[in-house]
Amino acid sequence: MSTNQQRSFFFNVDWLMVGIYLSLCGIGVLNIHSAIFNPKLPALYDLSTDYGKQLLFVIIGVSVGIIILLLDTRFISSLAPFFYGITVFLLMLVLVVGRNVGGNQAWIPLFGGFRLQPAEFAKLSTCLLLARYLSGTNIKITDTRSFAIAAAIIGLPMFLIMMQPDAGSTLVFSCLIFVLYREGLSPYFLILEGLFILLFVLTLKLNNAIGIAGVLTGIAVLIIVLFRRNGKLIRVIVFGLVICVSFVFCVKFIYNKVLKPHQKSRIDIVLGITSDPKGKGYNVHESIIAIGSGKMWGRGYMRGTQTKFAFVPEQQTDFIFCTVGEEWGFAGSTVVLSLYLLLVLRIIWMAERQRSPFSRIYAYGVASVIFFHVFINIGMTIGIVPSIGIPLPLISYGGSSLLSFTVMIFILIKLDSNRMGIVY
Repeated sequence: MSTNQQRSFFFNVDWLMVGIYLSLCGIGVLNIHSAIFNPKLPALYDLSTDYGKQLLFVIIGVSVGIIILLLDTRFISSLAPFFYGITVFLLMLVLVVGRNVGGNQAWIPLFGGFRLQPAEFAKLSTCLLLARYLSGTNIKITDTRSFAIAAAIIGLPMFLIMMQPDAGSTLVFSCLIFVLYREGLSPYFLILEGLFILLFVLTLKLNNAIGIAGVLTGIAVLIIVLFRRNGKLIRVIVFGLVICVSFVFCVKFIYNKVLKPHQKSRIDIVLGITSDPKGKGYNVHESIIAIGSGKMWGRGYMRGTQTKFAFVPEQQTDFIFCTVGEEWGFAGSTVVLSLYLLLVLRIIWMAERQRSPFSRIYAYGVASVIFFHVFINIGMTIGIVPSIGIPLPLISYGGSSLLSFTVMIFILIKLDSNRMGIVY
């Protein structure tokens, strides 16, 4: 690499993204250290502790990120099918040799007590292959065949992850519909997805499928009467009505036959159907107390009482935001949320300045996955969404999660640094 190329490489790298990444990783290590601090093992780098392991994961992540920045961007696109194939194989392998943790057979045991969670890397490989396919010649998401293939790329890992069963990781893939929408998918699909969520909640809350179906029919008839000259709209309304009414009558079946007992109880608690602060709702109940007790400025680093007495289970993983809220308070929580907001907005801004369709589509995939993780994780710690067990990006404990998000982000940084080069 010549001196000019080195200088160009240095200035083309988005160092703001690198800075946000390092900041979130640092916040993660400190909060994991505080959440599970062991006075007998005070050293932050002690590998017998989770905070020591997390520090090691960060060091490995930064090293991998540097390697990615030195790669040729053409390899990233060309190897997307290979990466996807490997993760699909691992998702099938984990169903055979995986270790069951918390009711999910989602981890492949490795050496030294470390474990690999293929579902985390499947999000990365799916974003890559989806970008590779949609950026192909003569591919239009509005064509039935193109849409079906894109849906299959997303759906295959979803199916395999659901077999574990890991409902949380499965739901993450649904956010990739925003990528399809950006590439031209009709907004009706987004409306329909949002409507399904609303109908699911209303049907469970009101427990009256016939009444809800009747209201939907009445609204549809009213729209048809008002816009009777718009044949296309009428066809869409009728089609949507049939799907929505069918879904309403399927909600009870899905709830009773598909969802696990612990998943049903978490949904019931969030919707206010049942209250169980000392049982199934214990995690969320204690989480809200921990976050609220931080008030404006927090109790201080390693001074959280909820944290120190382990009132919140899994506080170093899915409920790590409790430590942030209790020890850093509203001010510290705002800083963390601002970093995530800046990260997502920066990714979207980077996406829109790409000359390469592959880079743009991939960037939107990364933004969608990160936003979904942050919204759902923090939402479940404050009790506004069911607890489905997905990590807070770069902050929650876990090597698979941290490394997959690291590779996601640094691939994007690398693609962006080459945006004025080859368009592929």
